[in-house]
Amino acid sequence: MSATVAPSVHLAHSAKPVTPRDRLLRLPEVEAICGIRKSSIYVLMKQGKFPPCIHVTSRLSAWPESAVYKWVQDRIHKGGV
Repeated sequence: MSATVAPSVHLAHSAKPVTPRDRLLRLPEVEAICGIRKSSIYVLMKQGKFPPCIHVTSRLSAWPESAVYKWVQDRIHKGGV
């Protein structure tokens, strides 16, 4: 009787720290996630109460997804602005 050997399982763990994947969101996505409109986003940005946008090009602005979701979570935990 022969013993059956299970195939080795390669786990995706490594010793290197994994950098979280982030992406840039355009304004319509930011509005949808936050539930506020463009004018309010820019007012809050000017007041330092919303994550600043990144100027990808001279005519293109975007926000890091992680910063937008962190802002939303902070509003939830603080109960508003």
